[in-house]
Amino acid sequence: MVARTGLYTLLAANVGVVTFFFVQAGFGASNALIVLGRLAGLYGALLMAFQLLLVARLPWFDRRIGMDRLTSWHRWVGFSLLWMLVTHAVFIVFGYAQASSMGPVDQLVDLAETIEGVLRAIVALALIIVVGVVSARFARRRLAYETWHFIHLYTYLAVVLAFTHQVAVGTTFTASSTAKTYWYILWGVALTSVFVGRLALPLWRNLRHRLRVTAVVPESDHVVSIYITGRDLDRLPARAGQFFLWRFLTKGRWWQANPFSLSAAPDGTQLRLTAKIAGDGTAALRHLKVGTRVFAEGPYGAFTTLHRTQPDTLLVAGGVGITPVRALLEELHGHVVLIYRVATDQDAVLYDELARLAHAKGAQLHLVTGPAAPDKLAPQELSRLVPDVADRDVYVCGPPGMTTAVLRTLRELGVPKPQIHAERFSLAG
Repeated sequence: MVARTGLYTLLAANVGVVTFFFVQAGFGASNALIVLGRLAGLYGALLMAFQLLLVARLPWFDRRIGMDRLTSWHRWVGFSLLWMLVTHAVFIVFGYAQASSMGPVDQLVDLAETIEGVLRAIVALALIIVVGVVSARFARRRLAYETWHFIHLYTYLAVVLAFTHQVAVGTTFTASSTAKTYWYILWGVALTSVFVGRLALPLWRNLRHRLRVTAVVPESDHVVSIYITGRDLDRLPARAGQFFLWRFLTKGRWWQANPFSLSAAPDGTQLRLTAKIAGDGTAALRHLKVGTRVFAEGPYGAFTTLHRTQPDTLLVAGGVGITPVRALLEELHGHVVLIYRVATDQDAVLYDELARLAHAKGAQLHLVTGPAAPDKLAPQELSRLVPDVADRDVYVCGPPGMTTAVLRTLRELGVPKPQIHAERFSLAG
């Protein structure tokens, strides 16, 4: 809660600062469209810097806010940024066209030819539009994760082009040394955060821990567990419930990064991930050789015991979303109830292992099978399985549809929001 409030406050404060510097610099044009376009451009630049902070994957934010929420914010900020920059471009072009009596297309060409930095801004906007289109749900469902990720990398080029455009023509850069210092600090913090979180920290951790595959164990026809060891794993800040982006450094896979949760609590000597075979990329995991080098980014996620508020816990997992929940079960203290929702008994990944672990910890394990409808975790059914659900912390991890339905049930049963912790397994699994 503190981290979320801090981010909201930070963004609101910077909106105020940007508005103040804009007014202080003077409108610089009698045309209202140009004035509004310039203000939209400044807000767009601020959103772009804030977006960099969201994608930096800084451990402090990630552990307290969670990748799910950061990803959701990233999506909303991204589309807000896109529309803010489109508004900036349209208002500026039509404003100048109105003042010069030129057509909008001719005016755009004239601005690109006569004003330094405008052409770079056009290219930046085009790149951001492409990224926005491929991030829309209809396109995202049709793209492989690696393709979508590769296209997203062009955002960094757009950021550089947009920044140089702002330096060249931004009124707050030319009218005030204080405002100029502010913008340089803002962009410097944002870009440094990305460098540290996305490059420096992962490189340092992998050089330190030197991860390698030690075993590949088929759990079923469609599920495989991979055991990984390395140096000084007791100093790797990983917790049960978190996930990594894994790269297995073989000839055909070194460039692919896939998110998989830890399926066992880290013990300082080895890590384990368990993956469902869902395509060519995950199918290749079965054929990894012992000794294969591993490059891991993480750990990520706030789906941990760090946020517990009650002594007892309810764990709800769906499908292969059981993997972080199984790790949590190993770490949790107090009375635990685990509900595992699958279509058939054969879909219950790691069930024998879960049963043994639940017995050893005195936990209750409920395997709920059957089709999605009727909802077997509706309020009446869930309260029958766990009568004291409102007095427990509840961890939910599974497919987005199941997770949404369970969260709705928990709200209807009056479970306080601070006691609910969710991970939609579209990213972490």
